[in-house]
Amino acid sequence: MTVESTAARKPRRSSKRTAGAGARKTAAEPELVQLLTPEGERVEHPDYDVDLSAEELRGLYRDMVLTRRFDAEATALQRQGELGLWASLLGQEAAQIGSGRALRDDDYVFPTYREHGVAWCRGVDPTNLLGMFRGVNHGGWDPTTNNFHLYTIVIGSQTLHATGYAMGVAKDGADSAVVAYFGDGASSQGDVAEAFTFSAVYNAPVVFFCQNNQWAISEPTEKQMRVPLYQRAQGFGFPGVRVDGNDVLACLAVTRSALERARRGEGPTLVEAFTYRMGAHTTSDDPTKYRADEEREAWEAKDPILRLRAYLEKAGHADAAFFEELETESETLGKRVREAVRAMPDPEPMAMFENIYADGHALVDEERAQFAAYQASFAAESEGGSAAGEGNQR
Repeated sequence: MTVESTAARKPRRSSKRTAGAGARKTAAEPELVQLLTPEGERVEHPDYDVDLSAEELRGLYRDMVLTRRFDAEATALQRQGELGLWASLLGQEAAQIGSGRALRDDDYVFPTYREHGVAWCRGVDPTNLLGMFRGVNHGGWDPTTNNFHLYTIVIGSQTLHATGYAMGVAKDGADSAVVAYFGDGASSQGDVAEAFTFSAVYNAPVVFFCQNNQWAISEPTEKQMRVPLYQRAQGFGFPGVRVDGNDVLACLAVTRSALERARRGEGPTLVEAFTYRMGAHTTSDDPTKYRADEEREAWEAKDPILRLRAYLEKAGHADAAFFEELETESETLGKRVREAVRAMPDPEPMAMFENIYADGHALVDEERAQFAAYQASFAAESEGGSAAGEGNQR
């Protein structure tokens, strides 16, 4: 399987369900920071830049390719019944790898449930991510080892956690910074507004990194907000910037600048990475029900991996051998992940009732008893069927 092609599957059919969503007004969108065009041409920006070696550029490309390969394997494993759910990052690799590689080791990250690329940058083993989605652990990694907090399923709550942590960092006198990841849909949550307020008032060293993939499940951004998302920061008293979320170089440059600003004691920054969710919200979602195939096709032309590859080839920073070796490495990663997940134990059904309340709770006890009886009914049916079969044999 060619890793880059996983974002460019042929659409099943043309769709008219979104009343021209494929032609939603992109021309009227505000300017964004861009250092690499969709065609792979390097461009300059007056406020942001990065000076990377050929090796560093190849490293960013490798990160994105391997992250996409892992993501594709996880989606396949869910479809095969090995995972309960999976939230794909397909199309958002540049936003995550660019911002993730801007971090220092002592910075701290508060993710949502889709930051697989950031987890990769922080050194979290991909198989640990899958353990949670299989139901065999609550995260599988120690947040203090990689300064990468456990995935947060509650929408938007991690922004408050990040703000509180950043306030603590400032009181300790450290020069590290904090990054909170969230999506465009989460920006409508009250927790995010509260985080903005507290971070501004207390000058917290936090970067709010919003991946605007333009769909909060089935709700497009024009139904969520009346102004560009990054402009919301102005009302809270700190700067916001919109970056091309499919441009890994721009995401790196903008995030690095925001982190340095936080370290200097200048407070929070809102970074809006304008990108696109090329897959489903999660594997329980069907995006063909609410958006047009033409819209996806338009964004496939802006694929973050393909544009960096074009630049590497044009600039002579990578040869055929590099891409071949990386393809082999990606397949090895896919195999390792697949074998690791299939070797994981099945979740213990009754374990979900443990460790909810320290002293127990009557309602939980009642639900546990009901579920135990439900599970026992399957065993009774199985035994009854076996006895009936033996009777027929006599």
